[in-house]
Amino acid sequence: MSRVHEALRKAAQESYDPGTESTPDKPPNLAPARLLDHVAVVPYTPSPEALLVSLKKPREAPGEEFRTLRTRLNHLQTTQELHTLVVTSASPAEGKSFTATNLALTQAQLTDKRVLLADFDFRRPSVAKTLQLSESPGITDYLLGEASMEQAIRKLEGSHLYVMTAGQNVSNPLELLNLSECRDLIATLRRSFDWVIIDSPPLLFAADGNLLATMCDGTILVVRIGATTFETVSRAIQSLCENNVLGIVVNGARRGELYSKYSYYHDYYGQSDSSKEQEKL
Repeated sequence: MSRVHEALRKAAQESYDPGTESTPDKPPNLAPARLLDHVAVVPYTPSPEALLVSLKKPREAPGEEFRTLRTRLNHLQTTQELHTLVVTSASPAEGKSFTATNLALTQAQLTDKRVLLADFDFRRPSVAKTLQLSESPGITDYLLGEASMEQAIRKLEGSHLYVMTAGQNVSNPLELLNLSECRDLIATLRRSFDWVIIDSPPLLFAADGNLLATMCDGTILVVRIGATTFETVSRAIQSLCENNVLGIVVNGARRGELYSKYSYYHDYYGQSDSSKEQEKL
């Protein structure tokens, strides 16, 4: 692995703008032309079963919910250093990947934001399937020295969203995450994007999520109504040592109830003034 590490170090050095020197108040930045401008652009053709927010129908209820989350996170970003975000859960099947992908899509709707969705769940990756992309080249390929950073990043056509899929299957995901190159990768991505949203494995089923949380600025815990217990949430937060936990996203609200509230709001405010007065009566 020493040759791989040396190659990665050289690649990381070449990714920086050679004319940019770091100072205490100005860390070195990647030259966009050396990284983001050279990544492949791929069609945005998500799986029909993916349950992603619609970019063409922004007023639908799920989109409103994720825009609310986006607004709160962007406000937090103005008060603290917050660029890398781990989205995780206590147990499987609670909606962490669903939340991470939809949050990334919603953030990318803002034209002044460069957003990266990175699938660090090497055990059960889902981003490639959701967006109908090839799994490789991805993060594991980069960490193994088999792909450059530019090759591992792809941009979705017609959007400001960039994606890093998990990459090829590996038998030692935790060992790969423990490499110093993984920490260096996240640090480099942090300097290159306004938001890096990381989909990680569940906290109580693998140590991967806890390790990733130590490398990032903040963590969001996704819980599912009717599935996640208070004890499970407590154990998950304790496993993070209660550090950099930004909040909890509740998933699994009843679809009919959520849609009826938004339908009433939008229908009401789309009526004429006379119609509103009649309804009040």
